[in-house]
Amino acid sequence: MADLEVVEICAGAGGQVLGLELAGFTHRLAIELDQNAANTLAENLEGRHGLLPDTIVKRGDVADPEVWKPSDFQGIALLAGGVPCPPFSIAGKQLGASDERDLFAWAVEQVQFMQPKALLLENVRGLSMHRFAGYRQHVLDRLRDLGYVAEWRLLHASEFGVPQLRPRFVLVATQEEFAPYFHWPKPIGTPPTVGEALTDLMAANGWEGTSAWAAQANGIAPTIVGGSKKHGGADLGPTRAKAAWAKLGVDAMGVADQAPMPGDTFEVGPKLTCEMVARIQGWQDEWNWTFTGRKTSRYRQIGNAFPPPVARAVGQSIAKALRKKGKPREREEIEPHDKIYRALREHGGFMTATQLMRKTGLDLDTHELEHRITLLGRDFEVEKQNNKTTMTYRLGEFKAFTGQEDHERHERFLQYRAQIS
Repeated sequence: MADLEVVEICAGAGGQVLGLELAGFTHRLAIELDQNAANTLAENLEGRHGLLPDTIVKRGDVADPEVWKPSDFQGIALLAGGVPCPPFSIAGKQLGASDERDLFAWAVEQVQFMQPKALLLENVRGLSMHRFAGYRQHVLDRLRDLGYVAEWRLLHASEFGVPQLRPRFVLVATQEEFAPYFHWPKPIGTPPTVGEALTDLMAANGWEGTSAWAAQANGIAPTIVGGSKKHGGADLGPTRAKAAWAKLGVDAMGVADQAPMPGDTFEVGPKLTCEMVARIQGWQDEWNWTFTGRKTSRYRQIGNAFPPPVARAVGQSIAKALRKKGKPREREEIEPHDKIYRALREHGGFMTATQLMRKTGLDLDTHELEHRITLLGRDFEVEKQNNKTTMTYRLGEFKAFTGQEDHERHERFLQYRAQIS
């Protein structure tokens, strides 16, 4: 293909946008709900190309047909996005399909209207947990039904030159003809330490403590936490993260307006500026990416972003697959994420515990099976019938919002829209 065009949903401040463009993709459209993040996208995507306002960036709820129509982009090379993380975050309630912010399942459904050659969605590590095994299996099976080969992979930003832990759970799906050519990107080596990454920024105002500070900051950072509009101002994360930052000589209780000045002393260490946080998140100065809005908003935009180097690495792998470059691989038989889900879905009717164990090859006691069924019930309707001596189970509808006009997501979204980020 001569062109690699992408539509990106829930684009945030552009970490994935930038990474994909560095990988050779060109954006036809980027949609973002948060006004400040959308302004950042427009400043960089439209501003640098001299385009008229709203040429590429659309502001609003990505699931609102008044904002955009997925069918208008049928056959595009790539549909990508960083859909909201709170439904799956370990730090949250992990409501999954019952969370009004959950757009993962909705994004997957857009594949049937857009028929992109590839799909890329990224989210937090929490989505990889056993809690969401049924959700993940539903996604894989749905994409298979739509003619795609899909895979999940947990990627660590630190393996791609980013001085931060930041594990991200990534889904890549390609149409069957391109699937043999997709290979996950390989790690590129050891990232710089926090001190190595930030020395020049920390010394920008002539602070004489920079060298000693950089020597102490001799490891990579804990995961940057951008947070949400629901919770206070900007800081660098929960208690455990703050303790890890303190060992690196960083005061994680807030974000600074500027680098330290000559003569400044600190009990723990200096706070980071937004520019420093962006460096920790993988942004490089030569990319000339500008963040708009006030300090707290800029910090959240940066902290919630997909690190550009990781997005670039995955984007390069997808681009090679779409151009059918490299040695094709044999298709591997992927072990189901949730055998109980798969058995119930394929059967369609009620199944006893004995039937489930026979079908799945599992050996679960009653308590373990009930726990698995309970987890499924958080994302799917599960019907139970007690036939005197035997409990039977049947899997019903997926609870997630996939575009239904009568879904309760609409009412909850309107109720909490001011707090969604």
